[in-house]
Amino acid sequence: MEAREYIEHDATALAARVRDGEVSPQELTERAIAQIETHNPKVNAVVRRMFAEARAAVERGLPDGPLRGVPFLLKDLLADYAGVPTTSSSRYFADYVPTEDAELVRRYKAAGLVILGKTNTPELGIMGITEPELHGPTRNPYNLDHTSGGSSGGAAAAVAARLVPAAHGGDGGGSIRIPSSTCGLVGLKPTRGRTPVGPGRGERWSGYVSQHVVTRSVRDTALLLDVTAGPERDAPYHAPPAERPFVEEVGRDPGKLRVAFTTDPLLIGQTHPECRAAVEQTAEHLAALGHHVESARPQFDAELMIEAYLSTVAANIYGDLAHAERTRGRRLRAADFELATWVLREVGRTLSAGRLMELRNATAAATWALAQFHRRYDLLLTSTQAAPPAVIGELLPTSAERLGLHVLRRLPLRPLLRQALVAGRRQLGAYPNTQLFNITGQPAISLPVHRTPAGLPVGVQLVAPFGDEATLLRVAAQLETELGWTEARPTFLE
Repeated sequence: MEAREYIEHDATALAARVRDGEVSPQELTERAIAQIETHNPKVNAVVRRMFAEARAAVERGLPDGPLRGVPFLLKDLLADYAGVPTTSSSRYFADYVPTEDAELVRRYKAAGLVILGKTNTPELGIMGITEPELHGPTRNPYNLDHTSGGSSGGAAAAVAARLVPAAHGGDGGGSIRIPSSTCGLVGLKPTRGRTPVGPGRGERWSGYVSQHVVTRSVRDTALLLDVTAGPERDAPYHAPPAERPFVEEVGRDPGKLRVAFTTDPLLIGQTHPECRAAVEQTAEHLAALGHHVESARPQFDAELMIEAYLSTVAANIYGDLAHAERTRGRRLRAADFELATWVLREVGRTLSAGRLMELRNATAAATWALAQFHRRYDLLLTSTQAAPPAVIGELLPTSAERLGLHVLRRLPLRPLLRQALVAGRRQLGAYPNTQLFNITGQPAISLPVHRTPAGLPVGVQLVAPFGDEATLLRVAAQLETELGWTEARPTFLE
């Protein structure tokens, strides 16, 4: 298969060609390898090549799943592949080699996907940009001077650059939706519990993390959810069961929906005019499609949600690293981690259990408020980010912030550590609309509806009630037909 033909097909179309005998898994694998070798040096999306493993899997014979032979990539975080390092973009984990596959990886393999490598991520998936010290920055295929977003920035850059048609991602605060917006892709964060995060653990980041994919088409997002959805054995909680396969929702009439939209940020900061325009234009498209659309937003205590989100992540980073130290038998050292990561760990170490429970109660109240909001509205429309993709380095800690973090690393005093969250607030100002739905567990999808005059992608976010991915997929498919975003591609591929 020639490159020009390969990049025109999404995962669903490639799988159909394999089933019809028009192309073999071997041919697709070699074409994807050639794409990675040719274009990855531009974007630095793939940080570990698994070409030998991929060729061996094809040679052994792939399962006869619905995505048999389709090239795929794993994020270098959570998605353990037995015998292959999972570095989490951290010096501490650079030599960590899992002995068993993650449950999600087992399901990808059972679907017939051919796993070709692992993609870049910020250290431990903490930041909304992908510029780790271990692997270097991943660049946006639409403008190499700009970020690909994070934390699934390597995955998004790989799909946007047409290295593979779809790639695994994880979302603990927007980490699927942010890079999808930044790289012009479809990115669904499923309902909490919809996809597995084990083995060995039923949740990550106190339930904030959901895993899924970044894709170019809504039907790929739906099909990949069908092959991975469902609790693993002994999972502590389950998402509500779907009425039918998710792929059957694509093209199904959603009926006349009640859609609320807001151009204001949900947590903090200001909305850039291009992001505001993306929301307003999408609201107009939805109204033209027959939906009832009006300006409205849910009411909750934004300051408490900021503190709750940052504190919960910090506490989980501390807990995860303490667990790693016990199980690996290797002492944690500040030198093994990026400066911001270590200070965030120290913040987590000093948080009181009482304050964390206060914040947990506040998030429960906000979750209830969102549920009541969705009694009035089927969907909420926002911008995915507050601004178009930032320049590489723009959202890293400033010189002044780094100086302060160095002081905190040497003198981890509780009153000073609380001030470290100020740096986190600056990052939240760039993407303030995603974290709330990790807190509530609702499904949310980013759609690539807009381009800036400079050609940078800008996405909008649609949010549905807990468990209702079906409505998101129906409406996303409507907008995809209307706007035709699947044809967009970076200029270096033209």
